[in-house]
Amino acid sequence: MKKTVKLLFILFLVAFFRTTSAQETTDNYSSNVVVDNLDTPWSLDFLPDNSIIFTERPGNIKIFIGDTSKTILHLPIVEISESGLLGVAVDPDFIINKYVYLYYTFPKEGKTINRVSRFIFADGLKDEQVLLDDIPFARYHDGGRIKFGPDDKLYITTGDALEPGSAQNINSLAGKILRMNKDGTIPQDNPFENYVYSYGHRNSQGIAWLQDKLFASEHGPTRHDEINRIVKGGNYGWPATCEEQKEDTKKPLRCYLDFTLAPSGIAFYKNKLYVACLRGTQLREITLTDDHKIEKERVILDDMGRIRTVVKKNNSLFIATNNRDGRGNPRSNDDKIIKIVFDEDAR
Repeated sequence: MKKTVKLLFILFLVAFFRTTSAQETTDNYSSNVVVDNLDTPWSLDFLPDNSIIFTERPGNIKIFIGDTSKTILHLPIVEISESGLLGVAVDPDFIINKYVYLYYTFPKEGKTINRVSRFIFADGLKDEQVLLDDIPFARYHDGGRIKFGPDDKLYITTGDALEPGSAQNINSLAGKILRMNKDGTIPQDNPFENYVYSYGHRNSQGIAWLQDKLFASEHGPTRHDEINRIVKGGNYGWPATCEEQKEDTKKPLRCYLDFTLAPSGIAFYKNKLYVACLRGTQLREITLTDDHKIEKERVILDDMGRIRTVVKKNNSLFIATNNRDGRGNPRSNDDKIIKIVFDEDAR
């Protein structure tokens, strides 16, 4: 009898702490591995024929079509901890111009920098045109997400490169969300007459739009991770944490104080925000109200290890694991790109 009571008590504690730290966990979806045995896939996008183009942090750009993946370019990048080959974005007018954009870490004139370049897709990637050079680099807080917004501009997240004060300097490219035209020029309606769109960011690795509203995820120091609604010219407070921010800074929609998520890529699907979490080892679903406040949260996937990115395509989500990024525990056939399809009847 005592053993039974003890066992029930242990099971209660496990359930309690699991719910407390990870919110609600559900299983109303199906998932299947699209491609595996990858080396730290960081970002992915889709070509018009529905093939997946994705980056591996050590420098490979690959495409997956049918049931085969192949390398279409290897860049001689600098891979140190969080740096390397990071973001990829396909031009909205790809059918016309064949443009693909990359964010990667590169040795230049005796130093290391991050850059954004544009390539032409034709039997691989070629004819590189550097659009933005000299983005500050560091082994940690290196940013790297690039995406096109509904305004046809390219948005770029950068980390503070281990210099927190740079996030408050609107003339620095570090600790920012940047915005540029497709040809690398500065949009005339940017708030500071440079590339800076918002500032005061520690290390944002996720951006997504709900209609024309921009949202971002952000890594905080020992918890203090954030989900933010981004506005043009907004100051998001760093190096103050999300519980220390002053009145003249933008408050996060969510400041995680009880546990660490290390949120990376984000995507909207059916007006819900999905957050890929690294240290949190989960895909998190956030339901927003009509005025963009957080109504509730739940975990829909927590058995794949570290998740770097999530992307919506048609009626599915695609995620990429990062268990081989030096901080995870690689499993059989890691890393993977996984497709998630929801059971709509169960929702």
